[in-house]
Amino acid sequence: QVQLVESGGGLVQAGGSLRLSCAASGSIRSIGSMRWYRQAPGKQRELVAHIGSGGSTDYVDSVKGRFTITRDNAKNTVYLQMNSLKPEDTGVYYCYADLQTMATLTYYSYWGQGTQVTVSS
Repeated sequence: QVQLVESGGGLVQAGGSLRLSCAASGSIRSIGSMRWYRQAPGKQRELVAHIGSGGSTDYVDSVKGRFTITRDNAKNTVYLQMNSLKPEDTGVYYCYADLQTMATLTYYSYWGQGTQVTVSS
């Protein structure tokens, strides 16, 4: 059974920083793409940042220069460092991973349970 468990959310004032972590556990063979999504109240879930298995990254325009996605392959963990936070960054942040388990060579998509980030003005 594979799980993605997020941590690091919370309440912060505008201009502050938070670091989110997402650890994958279980019988994992390989992890491909890892991503962070967020969903603000009343809005659709949006892709915030992506990191490929080789370390290439991409970001939504609204967070470029403020957020940094990294991964530690030895720990099966992805991070999102969020600096200069704004009230519009508020939402539930979800991690996502494409991964192979030991039981299959096919990559499947997995989601974490979400962690709340609230930025006060």
